[in-house]
Formats: sequence, C-alpha cells, structure tokens
Amino acid sequence: MTQALWLSVIQGAFLLSTPVLLAALGGVLTARAGILNLGVEGIMLVGAFTGFSVAMTSSSAWVGLLAAMLAGAALGLLFALFSITLRANQIVAGLALTMFATGLSGYLGKPWIGVVSPAVFGVLRLPLLSDLPIMGEIFFRYNLLVYLSYLLVPFLWYFIFRSRPGLRLRSAGENPLAADTMGINVIRLRYLYTAVGSALAGAAGAYLSLAYTPGWIENMTAGRGWIAVALMIFSGYNPIGVLAGSLLFGAVSAIALRAQAAGTAISPFLLNMMPYILTVLALLVTTRRNRGKPGPAFLGVAYDREGH
Repeated sequence: MTQALWLSVIQGAFLLSTPVLLAALGGVLTARAGILNLGVEGIMLVGAFTGFSVAMTSSSAWVGLLAAMLAGAALGLLFALFSITLRANQIVAGLALTMFATGLSGYLGKPWIGVVSPAVFGVLRLPLLSDLPIMGEIFFRYNLLVYLSYLLVPFLWYFIFRSRPGLRLRSAGENPLAADTMGINVIRLRYLYTAVGSALAGAAGAYLSLAYTPGWIENMTAGRGWIAVALMIFSGYNPIGVLAGSLLFGAVSAIALRAQAAGTAISPFLLNMMPYILTVLALLVTTRRNRGKPGPAFLGVAYDREGH
C-alpha cells in the first residue's frame, strides 16, 4: 500500500470508530451502575434524527448535538423507568426500546430524507499541529467530535477507577445493598448514569448525521449500536478496552470501504460484513482474558431494597 492509501485508511479508522466509541463509553457508564441497556441502537437512531432536524431548523450543529443528547437522555430515562422503578427485565426492555426508537425515528424522519443541512461539524485544523508532516494528517485533521470522543477515554477511565464518584458508581453495580447501607442512593445513581450513558449514545447518532455523513436516512446507524454493546461487554466494561475495539472496527471498516472504491472483485455485501464479523471474532478471542472479571456482579439485576 502506498503512503497516501495508508493515511487514508488510518484517517478512516478514526472517523469510523468515533460513533461506536461514544456509544460504547456511554454503555460502560450505565453498566458500571448495574444497568444493561440494549437499546443503544435505537437511541443512536433517535439521536441522529433529532440532531439533524434540530440543526436544520436552528442552523447550528451545536444546538443539534445538544438536542440529540437530550433526546438520548430522555429515552434513557424511559428505559430507567421500566428497568429500575418497575423492575422489568432489562434485556426485554432494551430490545423493546430499540424497536420503538427505530420505528419512531423512521416515521418522523421521512420528510427529512435527502435534505442537505447547512449546519455540520467540519474539519478543525489545529494550529501548527495539523501542518506537521504525516503526523499532522494522521492525528490533527478531524472534526471536534472526534477529538472530544478520544479525550473522553482517559477521562472516564480515571473517573471510574480512580475517583470517589467513580467508586460510588461501581458500588451501585457491584453491591447495591452495601452501597445503600453506606448512604448511597442506588436508585438515583442508576437513573443518573442511565441518562448520561444514553446521552452519549445520542451524541454518537448526531455524529453520524452532522459530521460523518451529513444528512438523514432511515437506519443510518447500520448496526453500530449493537457493535457498541458488544465492545462494552467484551472489553470488561473498561474504557481502554472499548477504545481498542472501536479502533479495530474503524480500521476494518476503512479497509473495506477503500477496497470497494478500488473496484475489487470481492462482493460489496461481503466487504460490508467484514467489520462486524472480524470485530466480533477478535472480541471473542479476548474474552478469555476477561473471564476473571466478567463485569459488575449485579449487572442486569433490578435492585429492590426490601427484597435484598
């Protein structure tokens, strides 16, 4: 491969990994509180539609992003109502949320299909850094959402594993009864982090419609929400592992796109499947390393103070 092609693949890896990374990081936060949210795909779709439509009407990509995050948080709170307050099965509630949100975004988004938005997140060239040979092209020529998503990784790792609020968060998922005994409001914490995690999934959707491929089409997430859930689980609910898996998905996706553009004889359907197949296979291989740390002990278990 030529240098230009390598650079194109690396840049594509960063761009394509961003929505999966954002959604998976939100899932990690929610899971650490003891809530398994399988509604990420649907939340991303609603975030993509909301972000695009609000950006169109307000002529501001930032307003669109904020609206997408609020819409994601609202769906997260709806999911929390069923899974935390009503203590419904979290897997069933998450799947129901995805089906509801997919249908809702498709119905509301029909008038917006094919519309071009004047408000998008363009490339932000960092002074001096973006002009560096090779390194500037690889790391410093992206839109702001890409930079923010990667900065979130070390921030969330420190927050979860090294800060006092992070300790409280983990206690809600590891031993909610002990946390409750120590005066921690487990229910409130679970509501909070379900909303925050869902807001990040909404932002991931907005990235697709406002930055990566500005516009709206039905089902534009193309299964990225499910990849985010897989990354969250197989990474051991660790932001660093999520980062590695997201980059793998982005790199394979970029290679598949370049192969299609080059006119390879390989079926485009097979090329489109490659990122998902190889990412899941790689994650399955790494599962052995995480067998001793499968995740929060009370993940997916509804907390009932009287029942526990």
